[in-house]
Amino acid sequence: MFSASVNPSEIAQFSRLAPDWWNPQGAMKPLHKMNPARLEYVRDQICAYSGRQAGGRDVLQGLTVLDVGCGAGLLCEPLARLGAKATGLDASRDAIEAACAHATQSKLDITYICDSVEMLAKGKQRFDVITALEILEHVEDLESFLNGVAALLKPNGLLILSTLNRTPQSFLLGIVAAEYMMKWVPRGTHNWRKFIKPSELAARLEHVGLTAKDITGVVYDPLNDTFTRRQEKVGMNYLVSAVKA
Repeated sequence: MFSASVNPSEIAQFSRLAPDWWNPQGAMKPLHKMNPARLEYVRDQICAYSGRQAGGRDVLQGLTVLDVGCGAGLLCEPLARLGAKATGLDASRDAIEAACAHATQSKLDITYICDSVEMLAKGKQRFDVITALEILEHVEDLESFLNGVAALLKPNGLLILSTLNRTPQSFLLGIVAAEYMMKWVPRGTHNWRKFIKPSELAARLEHVGLTAKDITGVVYDPLNDTFTRRQEKVGMNYLVSAVKA
């Protein structure tokens, strides 16, 4: 598989982690801790976009949702449980195999595809909502990636992203602390130069025909060992929702 956005070394690194993806104390521990805050944001943004009430078991019923960079399905599975017709896309075959196995074990009907956004966009399938969480800082060509994502989104569709801001804070906490001191993630997981400022991301989204509607920070609370959403705290991790014109 060759696509401009796919970095083979990044894919190889995450493929090695695939067997441990669903271990909440393993290499993906930070994602497991972040997932409740991420899922709440995704649910709330989709409900606001589609005029639905955030409560309810099948609140996403009838919506087609694509999770790009789905890994082993940490977001796809709760989206499916909320009623969405969920599809996961990842360039790592090992991650997709782990996702399929876990979905079968969980008795969830989720479609998983091993491919890139550029290749999938060449087909006819389009989605009401696309999520791409904690992946932008790992793609090789951000412009090609965003073009592919925009093409896969239906007119007036909703895109939800999350990534790391390029600040001194993110260097100290996201790399020095997380990779070297606390060892939350393997060393070399992140390249600070590939982190993206919110203003830069908003401009890139405009370039591909999407308008950012919300930017919300995600902060770590060491006292409670949890991540929470904070509208004004975007110095580290942040979430963005954007609508296709």
